[in-house]
Amino acid sequence: MVLKPQDVFIALKLVALGRRRWTYAELSQSLHMSASEINAGVKRAIRARLLTAPQRRGENPRPILMALEEFLVHGVKYAFPPDRGTLTLGVPTGHAGPHGLGETWQAEEIPPVWPHPQGKLRGYAFSPLYPSAPQAALEDPLLHQLLTLTDILRDELARERNQAARQLQAVMAAAVRSGD
Repeated sequence: MVLKPQDVFIALKLVALGRRRWTYAELSQSLHMSASEINAGVKRAIRARLLTAPQRRGENPRPILMALEEFLVHGVKYAFPPDRGTLTLGVPTGHAGPHGLGETWQAEEIPPVWPHPQGKLRGYAFSPLYPSAPQAALEDPLLHQLLTLTDILRDELARERNQAARQLQAVMAAAVRSGD
């Protein structure tokens, strides 16, 4: 079993859903992935102990927050380092995205963006965890925030890594509590 970047993408979407019940078809539509890809990703994330295994029939796997946070803070930059590219239009991420850390980048800096035809910000290409992540992020602001914080942690140039780790923990805890 080898964890893949889309498994982290799926786990972050499950965090964004909170305690809401979901189906593979719903995840497929919201993440712009096939249901079989999501099924395989959930199985790998369970095997990697990032998600719980369902205990009862009809129960959804849920994120194991401590394990997911630990992996994101200490492992994601080694397992899934980003590729950087040329200037392009895209969706803001990393220190330029919606992360909740306040203004952390200067206007004269070239921001990181996920290349995307609907993107409105010009910046350097920063590879997303999965090709459909920019589209899914445009449709789900909380997922966008989680992916942006994850990209700060993936970026070895990040000045904001410790701040991002704290913010990620707070956002994940709040998201999982939603629906109580």
